[in-house]
Amino acid sequence: MKKGLLAFLLLGNLFDLAAQAPPGLKTLVNQMADAIEPKVIEWRRDFHRYPELSNREFKTAEKVAAHLSALGMEVRTGIAYTGVVGILKGGQPGPVIGLRADMDALPVAERVELPFKSVAKSTYNGEEVDVMHACGHDTHVAIMMGVAEILAAMKNELAGTVVFVFQPAEEGPPEGEEGGAPLMIKEGVLDNPKIEAMFGLHINSQTEVGKIAYRSGGIMAASDWFYIEVHGKQTHGSQPWSGVDPIVISAEIIQGLQTIVSRQMDLTEQPAVVTVGKISSGVRANIIPELAEMIGTIRTLDTAMQRKIHQKVKLTAEKIAESAGARAEVRIENKTPVTFNDPALTARVLPSLRDAAGSDQVEEVKARTGAEDFGFFAQKVPSFYFFLGGMPRGKKREDAAAHHTPDFYIDESGMKLGVRAFCYLVLDYFGK
Repeated sequence: MKKGLLAFLLLGNLFDLAAQAPPGLKTLVNQMADAIEPKVIEWRRDFHRYPELSNREFKTAEKVAAHLSALGMEVRTGIAYTGVVGILKGGQPGPVIGLRADMDALPVAERVELPFKSVAKSTYNGEEVDVMHACGHDTHVAIMMGVAEILAAMKNELAGTVVFVFQPAEEGPPEGEEGGAPLMIKEGVLDNPKIEAMFGLHINSQTEVGKIAYRSGGIMAASDWFYIEVHGKQTHGSQPWSGVDPIVISAEIIQGLQTIVSRQMDLTEQPAVVTVGKISSGVRANIIPELAEMIGTIRTLDTAMQRKIHQKVKLTAEKIAESAGARAEVRIENKTPVTFNDPALTARVLPSLRDAAGSDQVEEVKARTGAEDFGFFAQKVPSFYFFLGGMPRGKKREDAAAHHTPDFYIDESGMKLGVRAFCYLVLDYFGK
């Protein structure tokens, strides 16, 4: 009850600030961002403590929808299973733009000792797993809720419409399900109202707080997943010559796959990655099994290189297996496209980022081999995606835990810049 009252009073204060109409709207944004920061941190901690896996973000979605409804927006729920959309129509006509925040967590057990540490468990592809926001999506949701509250408070000053897109399953839906950005697009999230530009951010555990990183063109790689089955001949572990060992052959295939990037691609053009992430085979020590299975990922930033690597993965696995008397079956799935920042849109919004963070705190970076399904939005409308610093000041990048790891950590003081940057982007895009 007390928290609800405090929230109501703070919202009232924000609307009072908007009503005062100080000399500049960005000055107002700065005041509001300062005022709302404790709430943004509190929201983030709540989402962090209670993470939910892809397509299972039920409680997260409920909290988001309730917040947007309290701000007086038109709210749509159940999009792409658990997605939430809030539509904020400004007091003046103008363009329609989308802001996107992803909501899902990962099957990772948290090791960082925080007061709001996750102890959640769930089921992932039939297995019980620990769940953690090991990629920072909890901060994305909290930041976007803060942006929504600030912009709603200055609604009458906005010359356009903002569509807040809270997206499930960015990390990929469970096996056998659709989800994420492709399903949101399929269900019309870009169409009603028709969005002309999309914006997204990702907090980064290895970028210092206060900094923003961007790139014009491809900023994150396409992600493809490959599945390889090696069919051998089962036999007793004491008589390997009587069978065909798919485990040994799989080891040779894994080694062979590594030479595709290191010896067969021109890495002076673009980086590429081929990684085997899981291999499974056998049931006990003294049985050579009939089947070995492996799955992995391919990351590319060039479509011609992507096609060539796909061909090489298939050829390498099949021929190594054949040479040992086995048979390999290879299947490759296109998961996400390159996350592409429209060059014209990048040039248009770059001054907003520099204004929000300071010119010396905004840097252009090389493309990264991580992947993001935000790229699906960029295939449909001009889009811009940037990285927000979440690493404590003074820490060395090499000492900061990577995303998707148990030790992943975000300095919450970096979130306020994310709130301010999104608000500045909106105001400048609308011509204010």
